[in-house]
Amino acid sequence: MLLILAYLAIGLVLKRTHVMPVNTGQVLNQYVINVAVPAMILLHLPHLEITQDVLLPALVPWLLFPISVGLVLLFSKLLRWERELTGALLIVVPLGNTSFLGFPMVEAFFGSAGLPYAVIYDQLGSFIALAFFATLFAAMYSNREEGQSKPSPSAIAKKFLTFPPVIALVIAILFGMQRYPETLHTLISTLAATLVPVVMIAVGFQLHFRILKEDAVPFTIAMLIKLFVLPAIALAVMMVFSWRGLAAQVTVLEAAMPFMITGGAVAISAGLKPRLVASLVGYGVLAGLITLPIWALILHAQLGL
Repeated sequence: MLLILAYLAIGLVLKRTHVMPVNTGQVLNQYVINVAVPAMILLHLPHLEITQDVLLPALVPWLLFPISVGLVLLFSKLLRWERELTGALLIVVPLGNTSFLGFPMVEAFFGSAGLPYAVIYDQLGSFIALAFFATLFAAMYSNREEGQSKPSPSAIAKKFLTFPPVIALVIAILFGMQRYPETLHTLISTLAATLVPVVMIAVGFQLHFRILKEDAVPFTIAMLIKLFVLPAIALAVMMVFSWRGLAAQVTVLEAAMPFMITGGAVAISAGLKPRLVASLVGYGVLAGLITLPIWALILHAQLGL
């Protein structure tokens, strides 16, 4: 946790001192997505034992997704939110920061043994939802310029299938080794080791904190749903079905992650409440540094073997 805070602070200092270009955060994100995350998948996924536990991180995100969408639509109707606000929250509330923040946090609280389950949750849950539904909501709720068409299903599918972490996931399943040849293993492991520092510096570089007065209510509702309601539902499911152990703990912790940075970028690029979305992402990361250790303690007590 101290290292994660230090990396965040470095990112903030680099941003405030203007010693790095303004697009540094995006560049670092691209490195993480295209290099560090695929290396981490190739390194850790082959150690995953194919058991019933694998179903938990694969299926729980798809239980929580319609619940989060339903809650946003319910509050939108009750509070008569404008279309732009509803669209923004439909994108950011269901999507957790399950890789950029999730992988470091899972490793911090459960060790590297928990990373394969985090990969399953992220790739089969968060990323598919990002690729398909976030794009769909952005197309539905954004005010597109004339002549700008909604992305086709084939274009979305192509983007998904050519996404480097997905390619790494397929390679790891088909050809991955628990121990690669020495030179290759060294290459993969050193690249994977860059994930935590690079991604947390990138997060720190992209934090935004300004909240407009009219956004206070939806901001509060979104934070409560994301950081408390969704993980509480995931924990309740685990306890009802008596699912315990590492897979169950990692699944609930991933459900407790704050808002996904990439999902926020999708909403902002669609012109959906950019200030509110940036504030949710920024404050979500900081709040997560408090709520995630609390959830980890609860999980150790309730779902530990």
